[in-house]
Amino acid sequence: MEALFLHSSSPCPPSSPNFSSSRRTPPARNLDASRIVKGRRGRPNSTSNSIAASVRESSRLARDDLLGLIADQERGIRTIGDESKRAQIVRAIDALGDEGKDTVTTGPSLSGTWRMLWTTEKEQLFIIRNARLFGTLAGDVLQVIDVEGRSLNNVITFPPSGVFFVRSGIQIASPQRVNFRKSLFSFLNCLRDFSTDKGILQIHKCCFAGFRLGASFAPFWTRMANEPSYTPRFESIYLDDKIRVAKDIRGDYLVVDRAPYSWKE
Repeated sequence: MEALFLHSSSPCPPSSPNFSSSRRTPPARNLDASRIVKGRRGRPNSTSNSIAASVRESSRLARDDLLGLIADQERGIRTIGDESKRAQIVRAIDALGDEGKDTVTTGPSLSGTWRMLWTTEKEQLFIIRNARLFGTLAGDVLQVIDVEGRSLNNVITFPPSGVFFVRSGIQIASPQRVNFRKSLFSFLNCLRDFSTDKGILQIHKCCFAGFRLGASFAPFWTRMANEPSYTPRFESIYLDDKIRVAKDIRGDYLVVDRAPYSWKE
């Protein structure tokens, strides 16, 4: 949140003693209450500045601690089955969530192309881990959000041009919570870059992979169909100019950074 500080005009010089009884006493000036709070001449209070700097430093340290813990986890693949490591990361996420608990994370700054650094989401980790079914490796895993357009795309890329994505509509529900509804999942371009000499076996691999991707989301589709009150959602518990940390309704965590490019469908 950007604070607005009002500055007064140049300070008045000290007044001279009034030796004339006939001179009228000038009326007292109305003092702006905000200036009184902020200090003389409208300058920001040094204590407030010190507290703000301390909060920023605390957030930076908590963020760097989290990024250090997930740096070698291969986006969450190596965390699978390592309960000790997962617990360490979750504690770091909770600490960062405490830093961001009073902030708004669903404003315009939520929009953009976010690149996954780490997650506990089984569906995404399955796809990353088994990308060999596509004859390639999984590329960037993205979350593309447009707050104004009320849209969200979850995207998994398969270089050089393959892509799997789930398109969703979103609704801002609170300062940190976003409700969403998946409307379509697409499996595109899986064959575009396969040469013909790979033959029917490669096509079968792609068809199986596409079927498995859809099946991995089956529990989600089933629950939506059977429970009208079930509203998928996530909360961005921390957001700054570099990263965002989210937690969804299932208790899964997602750590993303701002991608150096914008993904377009």
